[in-house]
Amino acid sequence: MPLIYFIRHGQTDYNAARRVQGWLDIPINATGRVQALRNGGVLNELISDKMRLDFISSPLLRTRQTMEIMRAAMGLPTAGYQTDDRLKEISFGEWEGMNREEIDAIAMDLHASVEADRWNKAPPGGQSFRDYTAQVLSWLAEIKRDTVVVAHGGTSRVVRAHFMKLGPVDMHKLDVPQDKVLLIEGGALHWL
Repeated sequence: MPLIYFIRHGQTDYNAARRVQGWLDIPINATGRVQALRNGGVLNELISDKMRLDFISSPLLRTRQTMEIMRAAMGLPTAGYQTDDRLKEISFGEWEGMNREEIDAIAMDLHASVEADRWNKAPPGGQSFRDYTAQVLSWLAEIKRDTVVVAHGGTSRVVRAHFMKLGPVDMHKLDVPQDKVLLIEGGALHWL
């Protein structure tokens, strides 16, 4: 298995306000820019031969901004990366842009039902984690070279649960930091 350097996008105002983002195209904020710069610096110190790496990102704005700041910190052209739709955040459908209280105000019973079984149930117009996991793992199976990837909290949970052999309940308990690089080496996970 090639090395994977996994980074969650930098903070957005929606993260700070605890709003569901999903597929909404929200930019990173000032804190997110600092996080991206920090993670790019870590990669720059760690990786001497940057040309041997593939760089790939979710197509959403917050991940592309993070990738471009990181690449600049690594002394690389900002545009030298690919995007893949399979790395997009899980879709929360009609609930995107809302916080938990707003979702409960319009769909308390449905929200409770989805939260109780995220693996099989999805918000209206959104994705279940079962479907989302299949989407992310199809991307993971195609990695052929050492790769730097910038994606989302949901993506991080799926990838880590895969390597840690966690079930759906434990997967949802995983923390998803925005100020760290996750190195996946031979199936072992290391935070940098």
